[in-house]
Amino acid sequence: MKIGVIVPFSWSYWGGVVEHAEHQTQALIDRGHDVRLVCGHDPPGNLTRILHPRLGRHTRPPAWVTPVGRSVVVPANGSLPNIVLTPQTVARLRALLERERFDVLHLHEPMTPAICVASLAFARCPVVATWHAAGDLGWMRGAVRFWGFLMDRIDARIAVSEQARASAARWLPGHYDVIPNGVFVPDEAEPTGREQRIAFVGRHDRRKGLAVLLQAWPELRRRTGARLRLMGADPLQVRLALTRLRVPDDGIDVLGVVTNEVRTAELASAKLLVSPALGGESFGLVLAEAFACATPVVASDIDGYRDVMTPETGLLVPPDDPAALVDAVEAMLADEPRRAALGAAARRLAVERYSWPDVARRLEQVYERVAQREPAEAVA
Repeated sequence: MKIGVIVPFSWSYWGGVVEHAEHQTQALIDRGHDVRLVCGHDPPGNLTRILHPRLGRHTRPPAWVTPVGRSVVVPANGSLPNIVLTPQTVARLRALLERERFDVLHLHEPMTPAICVASLAFARCPVVATWHAAGDLGWMRGAVRFWGFLMDRIDARIAVSEQARASAARWLPGHYDVIPNGVFVPDEAEPTGREQRIAFVGRHDRRKGLAVLLQAWPELRRRTGARLRLMGADPLQVRLALTRLRVPDDGIDVLGVVTNEVRTAELASAKLLVSPALGGESFGLVLAEAFACATPVVASDIDGYRDVMTPETGLLVPPDDPAALVDAVEAMLADEPRRAALGAAARRLAVERYSWPDVARRLEQVYERVAQREPAEAVA
């Protein structure tokens, strides 16, 4: 099939939806399909520096990525996504769809302007849509009112978790298939022989809980002697947070935005991933990534993480509780045989549930199902 994977965010800035779409595209290409990832891109320059408070990957995207516009930061759901709202985006997207003539379009967060809304309006092929977010999603009230009628263009609905399904169904009732996020599973990952490192992966958004981890860090450093490796958060924002919290940077390495390869290598060498998120997570993608690298996890006991975590893969702690976080991490690092056993179990779970070849196969079945239907007429 010729498949268009549509993402309303910028490729230049790391996030769970963007990463999911990248791996999805690559997995479908590996299965023999002709796939294009359509999204935003913010090239280097003064305009990008003005529009965005954090650094990203501003190099040329891979050949299978088609950029259609720049992005701006729009606060939503406790996060700061980079949404493409360039005025020229709609015209570029319409021309792209007419030129490429995809067999299937797969939209991620389909109610998000401008890329996804325009795709729904102009699509002349079956449409599959995936919902990722969880929470109240209050912004959907206006979206449903103004362009909710376009949801009739969707032939199959997918949610990445039960939390995402419930959140979407509150505003858009109907049937949703639950297909989880996939993760890259390295060919090899040994849970033993790790360095005394703790990894954190996430943007400097409040809901990711980085401030909780930084508050806990001085005591964690004193008790364990570990180093903290921060990935995904802008170095300047981390420095400002350390200053505001009056936390010394002893033992903290701020890596900033890193490539998928670097993140995988870091997770495969750390003894533990810590994810003290405060809420609003529909699926623990970073948890599953750590599992794939045979790395156990200490994470907040929140809805989006409970479906991913098991007693055999790590520990859950109360959210926004630095003292509980310290105790859990110390206990994990103090018992190396237990930590290694949890890491081995975590990798087995990732292979069984979240490997991209299996997720891509399930998506392929959805595409084959909708491709047999007559698509609705495109909006003129």
